[in-house]
Amino acid sequence: MVNVIDYVPGDTLLHRLNPVTKLGIAAAIIIAIFLADTYPMLLGLLVLTFALGAYAHATSKLVSLLKLLVPLAVVMLLLQTAFVRGGAPVFAWMTTEGLVTGSKACLRLMGVALPLILMLSVTKLNDLANACVEVLHIPYRYAFTFTTALRFVPVFSQEMNAIMEAQTARGVEYDTKNPIRKLQLMLPLCVPLLVSSVGKTDATALAAEQRGFYLRTRESSYKRYPMVGRDVVVLVACAALVVAGALL
Repeated sequence: MVNVIDYVPGDTLLHRLNPVTKLGIAAAIIIAIFLADTYPMLLGLLVLTFALGAYAHATSKLVSLLKLLVPLAVVMLLLQTAFVRGGAPVFAWMTTEGLVTGSKACLRLMGVALPLILMLSVTKLNDLANACVEVLHIPYRYAFTFTTALRFVPVFSQEMNAIMEAQTARGVEYDTKNPIRKLQLMLPLCVPLLVSSVGKTDATALAAEQRGFYLRTRESSYKRYPMVGRDVVVLVACAALVVAGALL
């Protein structure tokens, strides 16, 4: 996920919405995914997510995340079919009830992750933090912590790649297809990554404190984030989507 949450510039309606409204869209799709219990609704919500991604020119990020989610979805499907044994036998240990439960769980897994990544891709993290403080009245320290954690995701991923390249130059083979062997190779990397993350966190905390972090209030932002008519219309549509998910 090196570049999955990077901002995608654009001038679409999705880009011009209030950051809080974008969070509302992601939350509505996620809640509808959890409430929905039919394949048409689950698939429809996934199609809606990809349609919004295509409209905002962020489809490549959704596809990149989907490639990471597919192996997890396959594992979840196998686990569900192993533990849910009701219904008629289909193949080997798989039953109809297990396949239905597992496939719906896979769709929910993808439906929960993709909308949030999409909305983060069309929202600047500074705008997201400031809008949450202004509109939702969230204390700035919490909004700052959330957005800073998101900023550190690609940084830590790059750190991990750098450490792996250094170890590869020393003869460590990370391209093994054995998952157990790969896990054994990845675990030692956690120590240098943890040391690096602690150092970056401490440096960030010192920099924020020197810039008067604790003096920041809701009125300190120079940019305003008003909720206009299009935001209200979109939020109403989000509420309707949640209701549709509950009914379908």
